[in-house]
Amino acid sequence: MTRPRTLFLPGAGGSPQFWKPVAEALPATWAKEHLGWPGLGAQPHDPAIRSLDDLKQLVTAKMHEPVDLVAQSMGGVIAARIALEHPELVRRLVLCVTSGGVDMAGLGASEWRADYRRSFPTAAAWITDGSPTPPLPVEKITAPTLLIWGDKDPVSPVAVGRHLAERLPNARLEIVPGGDHDVASTHADLVARLIARHLS
Repeated sequence: MTRPRTLFLPGAGGSPQFWKPVAEALPATWAKEHLGWPGLGAQPHDPAIRSLDDLKQLVTAKMHEPVDLVAQSMGGVIAARIALEHPELVRRLVLCVTSGGVDMAGLGASEWRADYRRSFPTAAAWITDGSPTPPLPVEKITAPTLLIWGDKDPVSPVAVGRHLAERLPNARLEIVPGGDHDVASTHADLVARLIARHLS
């Protein structure tokens, strides 16, 4: 049987390059595809993309058969929604430093919007100006899920990862010492080993 493709989803930085260091450390024989988010970070704008729903549809349009989804931060919210709405198309899931669609209030997460706007002044307005999305029923996600967190992440602290690990029925949490919100970049080799073990 042919192993499924692995789709890599970035966070709100939007760059399809984000997961490249991790992907390059995974087996060369694996089919991999890197998605970017039009209008987010420094990516070119697409007037058709105006919401997380639009980004979700951009991903699902590429899912004609079951895939493995590897997602960071905001990309993890999209991946979680896809896993809930299309469980037959998600074989395995990797969520890295994400809210995963749960309510971050009370879990120690810092506010990210002002810093994001300073870093990416030309990013689409909807990413920072929109209303918070309602929490997702993540306890209904059936795909085997690997949660990867850094223990120095102020944006999505370890408490969020632990909360997700408690609610997801088939999840394992791995904590990377010294990792922050860019743990997939700063600890690419370790993150790749964790992902390879989960997806093999």
